[in-house]
Amino acid sequence: MYRGKDRGEDYLFKELMPFGGQLEEENRWLKIKGMIPWGELEGEYAKYFSDRGRPGLDGRLVIGLFLLKHMSNKSDREVIWELQENVYWQAFCSFEGFVRSKQLNSSSLTKIRQRLGPKFTKELEEKTYRVLIKKKIIKGKGMLVDATVVPEKIKYPNDIGLLNDVRKWVVERLKEVSEITGEKIRTYRRKAKRLYLSFAKRKQKTKKMIEQTKKQMLQYVKRNLGQIKDRVHQFDYFVQKEIEKKIELAQKIYEQQYRMYKEKVNKIEGRVVSFWREYVRPIKRGKGGGKEVEFGPKVCLSHVDGMTFVDEFRHDNYSEAKVEIVEQQIKNYEERFGKKPVSLTGDQLYGNRENRQLLKDQEIRDAFKPLGRKSENSQRQEQYLRRKQRERNLIEGDIGNAKEHYGLSGIRYHYVEGSEMWVRLGFLAKNLKIALARVS
Repeated sequence: MYRGKDRGEDYLFKELMPFGGQLEEENRWLKIKGMIPWGELEGEYAKYFSDRGRPGLDGRLVIGLFLLKHMSNKSDREVIWELQENVYWQAFCSFEGFVRSKQLNSSSLTKIRQRLGPKFTKELEEKTYRVLIKKKIIKGKGMLVDATVVPEKIKYPNDIGLLNDVRKWVVERLKEVSEITGEKIRTYRRKAKRLYLSFAKRKQKTKKMIEQTKKQMLQYVKRNLGQIKDRVHQFDYFVQKEIEKKIELAQKIYEQQYRMYKEKVNKIEGRVVSFWREYVRPIKRGKGGGKEVEFGPKVCLSHVDGMTFVDEFRHDNYSEAKVEIVEQQIKNYEERFGKKPVSLTGDQLYGNRENRQLLKDQEIRDAFKPLGRKSENSQRQEQYLRRKQRERNLIEGDIGNAKEHYGLSGIRYHYVEGSEMWVRLGFLAKNLKIALARVS
């Protein structure tokens, strides 16, 4: 159930205004507050609650804390503490006066995020961007496109470490079965642990050593999986269903690792690299640098007038230069600004024939190196291309800035829908900070 507060905006006497009318109107948080369509968002928020039951958390408080968290790059606990201490944060969240008491627990934010999901985050994005466009803080110009991987906060995976994670989890469940039934189950957990630690502590690992250790670890995992499958019925019904899901994932990891071991290959389609976040996939980097592979979702971005928009979000490894994705990015631009972009600039990956034809059909000027022989106006065209490619530094710099200052160097919402929420809120927070700089 959700029950919105009656928020009067017109006050006859200043002393009756929120906080007695004594807040500094030029404060940055109050300026950003004026960019948020609170009424519309609160209406969307109310749709996620039924007509019965205990009233949910105040919509403006929840939305305000989402934004404050990502604009300040703080944890949930730190945000709750800051809200309790900071009068301008309370005003941002539409409090009518200074409140000294704690308003909610950090766990409440986790639960409400899981209830709202990415769908609400997209609504928050689009409705806020509409306000910024209406106020002419963002103006439709040319569009830059690029993609990046936002890393998940997982340990760097290796095959033996992944098998050991599976083995440890299964052994813990077998231990619980032993406590329920009194049965003594031989799991060889001490031998398996010694094997793994002996391997992990070695600085130099030969190919033969890796293969032997992996073979033994596969044997331990196979034995333990068989044991837990035979005894999973000993758990309560709801616990059993949850454990069966994890067993299914553990079996998938075992089968993938066994196949790679037998075929002596290092990659396989749909490879699981984390037992705790099975949706994470390895993404091969297209550029140089210290990292050849990253682990996290791939995000397609468009950059317009200094703002970065999230157009596509997936956990699988896909090509951002597919014509379907570029077409969707143009469509998103048109929905936001009511017109098509004047130009589209991307790296050489975007310059395939399908994208060139798409832009030609939609009368959008591209910034790709022409195919075939040079034309008579090649010098002028080259100057235009060099200028446009230099502009690509803007989107590259924005991606780096978001990863450095807005938490996009590592996703901390540890469930599949949370990853998208983290990324979208991170870029929205960055865009609001840019909008603040323009109105200050």
